[in-house]
Amino acid sequence: MRIARFSIDGNVAFGAIEGEKQDELVLDIIKGIPFADFELSGTKVPLSKVRLLPPVLPNKVVAFGRNYGEHARELGNEVPDTPFAFFKPSTSVIGPGDEIQYPSFSEELHHEAELAVVIGRMCREVPRERVKDVIFGYTCANDITARDVQKREKQWARAKGFDTSCPLGPWVETDLDAGDLTIQLTVNGRQRQLGRTSEMIHSVEDLIVNISEAMTLLPGDVILTGTPAGVGPLNVGDEVAVTIEGIGTLTNKVVKRG
Repeated sequence: MRIARFSIDGNVAFGAIEGEKQDELVLDIIKGIPFADFELSGTKVPLSKVRLLPPVLPNKVVAFGRNYGEHARELGNEVPDTPFAFFKPSTSVIGPGDEIQYPSFSEELHHEAELAVVIGRMCREVPRERVKDVIFGYTCANDITARDVQKREKQWARAKGFDTSCPLGPWVETDLDAGDLTIQLTVNGRQRQLGRTSEMIHSVEDLIVNISEAMTLLPGDVILTGTPAGVGPLNVGDEVAVTIEGIGTLTNKVVKRG
C-alpha cells in the first residue's frame, strides 16, 4: 500500500493511493493516522487536486554515512567496519516539489540519493528477527550536503542539518522488499547516480539493530541508509530527482535562499 500525506483546502490528511496510471491516481482518505490500525473513509480525491507533503513528520532522522563502498572511496574515505550514524533535525525535512534552499554558508552543495526507512511503532533494542515488525514502510530521500562545510567542520550538524536538506517522498510504500532495489538520481534529466540497495555494506536490519541499541525509535522516525556512488554538485535552478524501484520519484528544485 502507498500512503501519502497531503493537504487540500487547508486541511492535512493521510490517504491510501489507488490506481496505476499517474494521471488516474486517487487518494482514499484515512480515518486518523496510519501508524495504528486504521480504516479507509471511502472518500476519494484525485491526486492531481492535492498538494503532497512530506509523507511523515519525524521526531528525528537518523542517517548512516559511508554505507556504500564505492561512495566512501569516491570521497577518499575508509569504509567503516560498523555503522556510522549522524542526525538531521526535523526542520530539515521537506516534501516532494518543495524547494531546496542553497545555504548562504556553502559554495559546494551535493546531492545524495537514499532509501529511507519509516518506523511504524515505538521500539528499542530491536532484535534482528523483529526488525520487519517495526518498519512501517519505505520512501525516497535526498541527503543534501554542504560538502565544503562537511570537509572543514568536525561535526556534520550544519553541513547536513540545515533547513530543506532532507527531502522525503513522494509517499511511503508499505509492501516492499527493500533488499535489492534500483536507486538512481538525475539532475535536469541527466543521470548522476545509479546503484542497488543490495550494495549496502550494512543492511537495513543492521542499521535498525545498531541505532535502537542506543535510543528509542518513535512512529514516523526516519532512517536514511546511505547513498551509492556518483554524488555531485547542485546549482541554483537545478531540478533533482530520486527514483527508487517499487516506490516512485521524489523531485525538488534548488533555489537561492531568500
